Amino acid sequence: MSHDASASAVPYAELHAHSAYSFLDGASSPRELVAEAVRLGLSALAVTDHDGLYGAVQLAQAAKGTGLGTVFGTELSLAADRAERTGVPDPPGAHLLLLARGPDGYRALSRAIGDARLRGEGKGKAVYDLEDLAARADGRWAVLTGCRKGLVPRALARGGQQAAARELDRLRALFGRDNVLVELVDHDLPQDDARNAALAELAARHKALAVVTNQVHYAAPGDFAAACALAALRARRTLEEIDGWLPPGPTAHLRAGAEMAERFARFPGILDRTVELAGQCAFDFAAVAPSLPDFPVPDGFEDEFSWLRHLVMEGARERYGTRRARPDAYRQLDYELGVIAKYDFPGYFLIVHGISAYCRERGILAQGRGSAANSAVCYALGITAVDPVAFKLVFERFLSPEREGYPDIDLDIESSRREEVIQHVYRTYGRTHAAQVANVITYRGRMAVRDAARVLGYPSGAQDAWARQIGPYTGAADLDSAGVPEDVLALATRLHGLPRHLGIHSGGMVLCDRPVAEVCPTEWARMENRSVVQWDKDDCADGGLVKFDLLGLGMLGALHDAFDLVREHHGVDLTLGRIPTEDSEVYDMLCAADSIGVFQVESRAQMATLPRLKPRKFYDLVVEIALIRPGPVQGGAVHPYMRRRAGKEPAEAPHPLLEESLRRTLGVPLFQEQVMQMAVAAAGFAPAQADQLRRAMGAKRSTERMLELKGQLMSGMAAKGISGELAEDIYAKLEAFSSYGFPESHSISFAYLVYASSYLKRHYPAAFTAALLRNQPMGFYSPATLVGDARRHGVTVLGPDANASAAQATL
Repeated sequence: MSHDASASAVPYAELHAHSAYSFLDGASSPRELVAEAVRLGLSALAVTDHDGLYGAVQLAQAAKGTGLGTVFGTELSLAADRAERTGVPDPPGAHLLLLARGPDGYRALSRAIGDARLRGEGKGKAVYDLEDLAARADGRWAVLTGCRKGLVPRALARGGQQAAARELDRLRALFGRDNVLVELVDHDLPQDDARNAALAELAARHKALAVVTNQVHYAAPGDFAAACALAALRARRTLEEIDGWLPPGPTAHLRAGAEMAERFARFPGILDRTVELAGQCAFDFAAVAPSLPDFPVPDGFEDEFSWLRHLVMEGARERYGTRRARPDAYRQLDYELGVIAKYDFPGYFLIVHGISAYCRERGILAQGRGSAANSAVCYALGITAVDPVAFKLVFERFLSPEREGYPDIDLDIESSRREEVIQHVYRTYGRTHAAQVANVITYRGRMAVRDAARVLGYPSGAQDAWARQIGPYTGAADLDSAGVPEDVLALATRLHGLPRHLGIHSGGMVLCDRPVAEVCPTEWARMENRSVVQWDKDDCADGGLVKFDLLGLGMLGALHDAFDLVREHHGVDLTLGRIPTEDSEVYDMLCAADSIGVFQVESRAQMATLPRLKPRKFYDLVVEIALIRPGPVQGGAVHPYMRRRAGKEPAEAPHPLLEESLRRTLGVPLFQEQVMQMAVAAAGFAPAQADQLRRAMGAKRSTERMLELKGQLMSGMAAKGISGELAEDIYAKLEAFSSYGFPESHSISFAYLVYASSYLKRHYPAAFTAALLRNQPMGFYSPATLVGDARRHGVTVLGPDANASAAQATL
């Protein structure tokens, strides 16, 4: 039956829905569920994923401006400490459905899930105790009796009315008489009518309220096939093998109020009570946003800002000299400090400075990169190595007045010592107030094709052969590939982009002024002593959690070891800041593509480009790094840039409006900042819209976000006289960056490491090679290749000797 909002004048709210963040037990994203709920005219929607609040932020973001009320809840698996959800068709254990009543209820629910997760022994485990849950609830949760695995329906099926009554009384005694509601559902199954009648009679006899849900697992009937496939994948079976456990038809989807009223006509007032409960529970998610922990300020300073200003001016004297000598630099510092004070961000900069200072004190090589390199304050604090005043970098790319939330500061740290820094953060702020960011592993092309073929029953050899035909950056729209059966492609396309499981971000950490678990539940990661929130970096940003990226970089470890070897064996004290600049011999070496072992420019594609680009100054290295990336490659930027650099074609922008933003790269977009500037100039985007575009380009869900922005871009360009093929060409260049576009400041930060590693390779090849060998695995080449390259450069390489060799490669 098909409905839309106009066809449904009957108010209804869905209070039991699983999104794709129930991981292989829901087939629709929160965004898809919201879109369908709005189309059907629902008053509110609850997302109740298993044992977590993984989709909470996406539910809130998708519902913004739609008028749809948002209810946040979860379905707890009470046997999650001992029963596996995967590998079995019907996981054992009872369920408990909980809905938060307002922000306080949400915080208590989130904390309860997080604490139960951390009590579990390892990833995916949780230890729940009903008495503990009831004490935490304190009247702030609504408890629904839930699905067939709920405590009351399960007791009814096993022991009849008496057993169900005992279970209902137990729940009401624990959580409060008015907080436990009997849930009815009709999925057109033979036992539904009898069960609903028995549950309704039970509710009436005990004077308990009854509500109705559809126990949703996908947005619309058309998603049923994908839901069945996910169930089979979760059980590690084919569709044929799991067929007996699957529902007979598409019934667990969102339904309009009129249809639900018709199905439950024999229970007068039940929809009204459902809508009333939704109204009691719905709230604006912004109310749970946390703040950063206060930073301790030394005696003699009024507040965080006065201490930050002191540190900045102290660092500025060291890096820039006096205010009289460098008025331009101090003008920029004053401006940035004003913006930081206006948005109350001094604590954020002090926290990052504290981490950076810890690295320096412990002799750990670290440097900030990314958009932080656009900030003179970061440079003065010693967080970054890039002077943004000298490079004329735009501070607003880092921290714009229109930006919502904190800026991003990424710290690259020696890979072998990053764990020291992460554990330092845990010690400093406490395990409860710090956690790592999740990385939601979603279905990409290869995995989607392989799992689709597996669940459809194709042999493993065929699964692997078809998956190998799919490129690493293949999107859902481009999965069509010769030789892959249509049923596999159709299912793979539907799976593409859905969450599969939770991983851990390479280095993102969040800090809170309260326990992190009050904002988002935390759980154990696979890695020892690592706790992780249930949101990825985008959801953390949208949910108000401030992220700090502590990223491991093998080359920093190699440079550190090389500096030590050069100091020990050559008596030269080198650091990143003391390497001689613009050495012509270094550029000669790079022009000859002699770059094995050199950071970022040692791949075959980079080595093929170096002789054509002919780098002769530092900024040429910045361009080289950005040029050989999927974004510029897919956007068709590489060959035009090379032809223009060689003087074979004029360096013109596609349209006069783009001349200013593309002048420094010969009319070809290479950096994210330029794409933002192009959107402003050619489509009339406001800076805030351009920032949304920048975030879309760097997000995992970028393809979908970019498609949403396409209409705005095309209409904006049309208003400025850009249409047809030219408009499509400009959009194609922008869209290419949604795969992987580099910020200019990021390229500059990396270019310093390119130059440093090139300098060491050219002037101290033995020390450089030994340092690379100490930090394996890293880079493109095996130790044998690195050793062979060193020999070609005149280095004598001795084999291992049990009596003479040190533990690591040395001189």
